[in-house]
Parts: sequence; structure tokens; C-alpha cells
Amino acid sequence: MDASLPLSLASSSLPSGLTEAGFPWLSLIVLLPATAALVMPLLPGDGSDPRLPRTLALGVLGVDLALILWVFARHFDAGLGGLQRVAWVPALGLEWSLAADGLSAPLVVLSGLVTLLSVAASWNIRLKTRLYFALLLVQATAQSLVFLSQDFLLFFLAWELELVPVYLLIAIWGGKQRQYAATKFILYTATASLLILISGLALALSGDTFTLNLSELAARSPGGTFGLLCYLGFLVGFGVKLPMFPLHTWLPDAHGEANAPVSMLLAGVLLKMGGYALLRFNVQMLPEVHLRLAPALIVLGIINIVYGALNAFAQDNVKRRIACSSVSHMGFVLLGIGAVDALGMSGAMLQMISHGLIAAAMFFVTGVFYERTETLSIPNMGGLAKVLPITFAFFLASSLASLALPGMSGFISEITVFLGVTSYEGFTVGFRVITIVLAAIGLVLTPVYLLSLCRRVFFGPRIPALAVVGDMKPRELLIGLTLLVPTLVIGFWPRVAIDLYEASTNCLAAELAGTGAVALGRMAALG
Repeated sequence: MDASLPLSLASSSLPSGLTEAGFPWLSLIVLLPATAALVMPLLPGDGSDPRLPRTLALGVLGVDLALILWVFARHFDAGLGGLQRVAWVPALGLEWSLAADGLSAPLVVLSGLVTLLSVAASWNIRLKTRLYFALLLVQATAQSLVFLSQDFLLFFLAWELELVPVYLLIAIWGGKQRQYAATKFILYTATASLLILISGLALALSGDTFTLNLSELAARSPGGTFGLLCYLGFLVGFGVKLPMFPLHTWLPDAHGEANAPVSMLLAGVLLKMGGYALLRFNVQMLPEVHLRLAPALIVLGIINIVYGALNAFAQDNVKRRIACSSVSHMGFVLLGIGAVDALGMSGAMLQMISHGLIAAAMFFVTGVFYERTETLSIPNMGGLAKVLPITFAFFLASSLASLALPGMSGFISEITVFLGVTSYEGFTVGFRVITIVLAAIGLVLTPVYLLSLCRRVFFGPRIPALAVVGDMKPRELLIGLTLLVPTLVIGFWPRVAIDLYEASTNCLAAELAGTGAVALGRMAALG
């Protein structure tokens, strides 16, 4: 590959213009947190004082988020559907190739924001503080690298790297069953990674020349049995992280035992990696197979939505109930991806952005009242609205956003997915009607289990032991507002998010339409 080329295209049909940055800004965004993590062990102290490690992590991630916003504002053209390469450096056969398009840019911003706020939420960490904040910094690097990598091996290494900090953060700083939850998490995700590696290497070996470049792999677009096997390998591998039924069972355990800041990362960023990877690999690289299996993804999405909502009712732990809610809401991402058309995939992207903000807010507020009550058991709480009125207001607001109240981002993302499903003419009318009816069941169940949660925790008989607790502090108010205000902005002005990725989702839909037309032409010729 010519190192002077400024652009890596996912397919030849995508737009080809961009503004070359002239400096490896994306590499700086990725490597800055990891570099700071290497400095963390050199800080003075015995590891019980969080002030210096926390300040370093906050400062570095604050600079990193500012850099993300500046780079994308100055060098990223949201009107281009192609991958805009900012840095290209070959090394040891591994192509350090980072690029951004509409699929990755919004999620990099989301990752930077949620990771920064998770550090700010870790104010009372006292155990092994240097290791704790170093792991959050490494996690920030791994997350950005997953979304920006344009080399399969680099992507896979980043995908594996982010497993290590999450495992340790749960295993060391989690609850009573933390070892079980952490082990279950790593077994599920490591096994899934093996399928991802096999499928990726199979694609790399399938052409005349061996390549790990994602753009060149996408240009091959294999079909038939080989393409189907690769698609299924990716689907299962990425479906674990989404999470997709029945591969989701690690999630309630992980959320139930992780502390609130780690749950913010799990729900706000890690689940979005699964949705992003399905768009990048399954849809973009294997469009012919995706068209064949799109109805199956719709069915899986419906199962996620309904099963996750029903399962939430059975949970008496606040975080486990919210975790099951995440399973349900990520079903809309599967629904949007399976809808095939531009509107459906736009809804899937918007749902990932929206859910990342809302779920992070819900887990953060849950952490706020857990620090004061030292319990997450719903039967052991009650009457908290009188002693925690501001906390109640924030939890209610995030719950209303989660149940898709009009005027908040959850509503516009889910209605966009519905419109995408109904507008795609490749599905029969009956299939579309059944899909909407079944998905609507999840929409009906969501306010029931979320509002009943609010009622049981914040109203009802007051628990004497919880009679006097302090409400949210200014730092906590700022974190909560930073997560909830964007949900209102997107809810009233969705173009602020849609404009970032619309060109890319339109290009994906056009590529799928072209693939479908070619397939129909082949069938007509054979007939």
C-alpha cells in the first residue's frame, strides 16, 4: 500500500474526498491514556490515597476528550462516507492504521466522555488506587483503538486488550461474588474472541493475497457457504459483547458485582463495541450474507427486547434490573441492523449513542445512592425520595429517557428503528407487522419495570436505617447533568447526532442495495 494515500475506503462505491490532517492525531488520542497509565506506578504514596492518581487520570482523560472533540471538529468531514485516514505507519508486519468514519467517530466521542466521567465517579476509591486508575486509562486506549483500527490484527489486539482491565476492575473492586462474575465475563468474551480471530483470518486468507487491511477485506465481500460461516463466527463473537440472547448471561452478573464507574463503562461503551463491530464486519464486509440473514437478526432483536424486559421484572437488585434493561434496549440495535435500509441502520447508530448516555447515567445514579445506603436490594429500600430528592429526580429523569419518553433521545432512536423496519420493502407486510407488534411489547413492559423500580426504591415505607443520608454533591450533580443534558439535546434536535454518521449509514445501505440488485440479476440469469 502506498503510504502517501490519505484515504482508506471500505468499498469503491464510497466517497473519496477528505482533508489530510498532516499529523497523527488519532494515534495521539489512542496512545495518550496508555502513556499516562505507565506513569501511574511512579507516583508517590502507598496506594490508599486516591488524590494524585485520580487527578492524573482526570487530567489526561480531560485532555484526551478535548483532543477528540477538536480533531473531529477540525479534520473530520461528516458528509463523507469513506474512512478518513489520519495516520499510517507500518511496523513489524502489523499495520498501525487508524481512520475514522461516521460509524466510529460518534462512538469515540462517547467513549472519551463516559470514561472521563467514570473516573470522576470513582471519587471514593481507596484500594490500590494507582492500579485502579491505570486500568481505566488502559481501558480508554483499548476502546478508542477498537473503534479506529483499520487493520484486523490491530483491531483484534485492541479487542483483547480491553478485556484485561474490565476483568481486573470487577475481580478486585467488585462485590461479594466478584470472582465469579469476573471469571464468567472473561470466559464468555475470550471464547467469543476465538471465533472472531478465526473468521477474520479466514477472510484474510480467502483472496489471492493475504491482507489484514479492513478496507481490502471489505472489497472481497465473499458469499456462499464460506461467507456464511465467517458471518456466523462474527455474529456469535460480537453478539456476546452486544449482548445477544442467549449469549447475554454474563452481563447481569458483571453489572451486579462491578462498582458503579465500571458499570458505566460496561453499559456506556463496551456493549457498543458489539454493535459497531457487527456494522463494520458483518454488514460492511459480508453484505450478500447479511441480506440473507437480515430476517434472523430481526428475530434475535425481538427476542432480546422482549426477553430482556421480562427478565428485568424478576430482578430484586437495582443494577441487575438495569442490566436486563440494557439487554432489552440493545435488541433495538439488532433490529436496526437487520432492517437493512439506511433508516434502520441510522436508528441502530442513534440507539447506541442514546443508550450509552442513558445507561451510564442510570448506573451512576445507582452508585450515588448505593454509597449512601450500602444496599442494592430493592426490598430493603424505600422512602428515599424524602431524603434524596435530587438523586430521585436524576434517577427518574434517566428512567424516563430509558423508557423512550418523547423529547428524549431514547424515543427518537427507537422510533427511527421502527420506521426503518416498516419502510424496508424487502420484508413482507406480515413480517413487518409482526415485528412491530412484538417489539411494541418491549416498549410497553419497559415503563412498567422501570417506574415500579422508582416506586419501590424512592417511595413506600421508609426504612429506619436510611432515614438520614446526604443528597448528591456538586461533583455528582455535574456528572449527572453531563450525561442527561445530551439526551435532551438529541431528543429535541436529533440532527446533532445523525449528521455525524448519516453519510456512512447511507453508503452502507447503498452498498447493500447494490449487492441485492446483483444477486437478483444472478438469479434471473440462472432462471
